[in-house]
Amino acid sequence: MNGLINILKPTGMSSHDVVNFIRKTLKVKKVGHTGTLDPNAAGVLPICLGKATRISEYLIDKTKEYRAELTLGCKTDTQDKYGNVICSSNNKVTEADIIKAFNSFIGEIEQIPPMFSAVKYKGKKLYELARSGIEIPRKPRKVIIYDIKIIDIKDCKKVLFDVKCSKGTYIRTLCNDIGDYLNTYGYMSFLLRTKVGNFSICDSFTIEEIEELSRYGKINTIIKPIDYALEKFKSINFESKHYKRLINGGSMSIDDKKCRYKHFDLIRVYCNNEFIGVGKVIVDRNKKYVRMEKVLI
Repeated sequence: MNGLINILKPTGMSSHDVVNFIRKTLKVKKVGHTGTLDPNAAGVLPICLGKATRISEYLIDKTKEYRAELTLGCKTDTQDKYGNVICSSNNKVTEADIIKAFNSFIGEIEQIPPMFSAVKYKGKKLYELARSGIEIPRKPRKVIIYDIKIIDIKDCKKVLFDVKCSKGTYIRTLCNDIGDYLNTYGYMSFLLRTKVGNFSICDSFTIEEIEELSRYGKINTIIKPIDYALEKFKSINFESKHYKRLINGGSMSIDDKKCRYKHFDLIRVYCNNEFIGVGKVIVDRNKKYVRMEKVLI
């Protein structure tokens, strides 16, 4: 069983819990996810099966989209509603203030990873240190907020919004930082991941639906082929006579008169219109080659 399933992760389950559930339910040994989603958050979690686990590194880099809620007036130690309140403020803000604040975070920004996160420090995860009452300095990381759309503002206290961002973005840190920008405090009170790459919540499947489909032997109807997840990669198709050379990791010269491919581009490789893996474009002395990086048949 090779391919990907678009899971709608429920709250209360960790990403690892979902992997274990799929492994047990579908009786598949090789199972992996494509980017951790907090146990208290719900939403899209693409799951890789079999040989698809070898492309998870490409999916982790995908753009992600969320619907979230910011609550103003308090700061928590976890930057979300599940933590302890450590600061509060009665400072008033207006809708215009809120709109200006949100717009100021569009583009490349710096975030300091929260202590309650899976980021590692000297072999230990930060949340393990945080639970022991230890806080360490963390270096800011650059992330990109591609877009933010405010859906609703309630009493200038709660803000429901959609955000499109790069990998590594902490939405609860975004909420915390917007609160600071407004000269008050803020924490994330709701989070739903709505999209990862081209995996959308609209075509995701719940844990219960997976169980039912598996029970009736229909699970294959929802498994996406491996190349579905690589839609942003350029592609190339070779004749069937080159099949053996390609699957054995050989390189193939390519005629690229239209200059579609650049040095080190990762591309989807097909042979007689059958997807066989991921290749890398190599430019050497004005000649271009495709070298197989991952054979996935």
